[in-house]
Amino acid sequence: MATDLKDLRIDRAERQTRESKPVIQLIVIAVVLVFAAVGGLFAYQKLNAAVPVQVAQVQSPMNVSDAGEQVILTATGYIVAHHKIEVASKVVGRVAWIGVEKGDKVKAGQVLVRLEDDEYRAQVQQEQGQLANLQAKLEELQNGSRPEEISKARADTEQAKADLADAEASLDRTKQLVSEGVLAKQALDDAQAKYDGDLAKVASLERSQELAILGPRKEEIAQVRGQIEQARGALEYAQTQLDNTIIKAPVTGTILDRNVEKGEFVTNGFVGDKGAKGYLVTMADLNDLQVELDISQNDFPKLGPQQKGIVTTDAYPDRKYQGYVEEVSPEADRAKATVQVKVKVLNPDEYLRPDMNATVSFYSDVKAQPAAETKRVIVVPQGAVQNGAVFVVVKGHAKKRAVTTGGASGKGVLIENGLVGGEDVVVSPPADLKDGQRVEVKK
Repeated sequence: MATDLKDLRIDRAERQTRESKPVIQLIVIAVVLVFAAVGGLFAYQKLNAAVPVQVAQVQSPMNVSDAGEQVILTATGYIVAHHKIEVASKVVGRVAWIGVEKGDKVKAGQVLVRLEDDEYRAQVQQEQGQLANLQAKLEELQNGSRPEEISKARADTEQAKADLADAEASLDRTKQLVSEGVLAKQALDDAQAKYDGDLAKVASLERSQELAILGPRKEEIAQVRGQIEQARGALEYAQTQLDNTIIKAPVTGTILDRNVEKGEFVTNGFVGDKGAKGYLVTMADLNDLQVELDISQNDFPKLGPQQKGIVTTDAYPDRKYQGYVEEVSPEADRAKATVQVKVKVLNPDEYLRPDMNATVSFYSDVKAQPAAETKRVIVVPQGAVQNGAVFVVVKGHAKKRAVTTGGASGKGVLIENGLVGGEDVVVSPPADLKDGQRVEVKK
């Protein structure tokens, strides 16, 4: 019996151990989560941190174009539309219809957007009525008084003269009777007042008769004519506002972006992403393209007026386009020590798109020696090529380019395909450098 009671004794130490296990597990989980968050943040910062690299501009030992001209400068930039147009509305309203999509080709004068126009039509109708009213008034003044009006004025004058004669006779009788003491002095005053009133009435009616015969004054007619011109201007303005509810393409080109949808409210000024929209569509003539380049001030003297060059793109390196310098910025960029130059692309095709990377190889008109018939190659520093590819720095990011090597020279590795010359190539890229990763060029 005593043995059984001993077996039934509560082991408090074991109980405390069991109760402390969940708490310890929660603490461990929390610590693991904290470390994981810190590690994730560290990894994110490491991945997004700019990797310091050293670059070198690639050189060409045989700096000759495919046609035999001697290349004097190679520069990289971006294709831009010469005239990029953001089409806006001249009036405020709600979009009732939009007839274009992104990428559509349109002709000059083609209707792009229609706005609701009920209010503008009502305004036109109101101004038309005002103009018609003033024109009728002018016609009335120009025609003068009608014969019936003149006849009535004469009859009124004759009637007034008859009343005046009667009042004069009555005044004479009253004077006689007052002098004889038959009537009081008040009767004479009343008769005199009646005569004076009829005399003034006759004078007024005679003047009205003369005005009816003469017709309206020239100044009055001129005033109404001025009001008519003002009404015509108001009508033309209202009609213009109504016409402006139909937005048409200003030039022939391609729709680059569509900024509004049916039912959205537009204004005649830029507002922003929220609320009313300022620009309806963005368009450009893709047959009028340029390459925008930032030329180093040291290299700028190599370029002359309308300097010729060959344009290639990273997307289609085998397609070549002729071009020439069309625009030169009148001022330099102090921060970058460059001068902006724009090269017009002759005969562009559907392969060229705005914002594409492009390279321009400027050449002189002097023909190269016969040795230039050898295929042009590019030279990059030793160590820049890894696993058949190099990294090129474009706008602060490393872009991986597959290349074909052709052996080595005293200055580095020969590149037969994949580069055109003038690119900034990463020298000895880090092993963990990724395509598209941010980089910082060492000075």
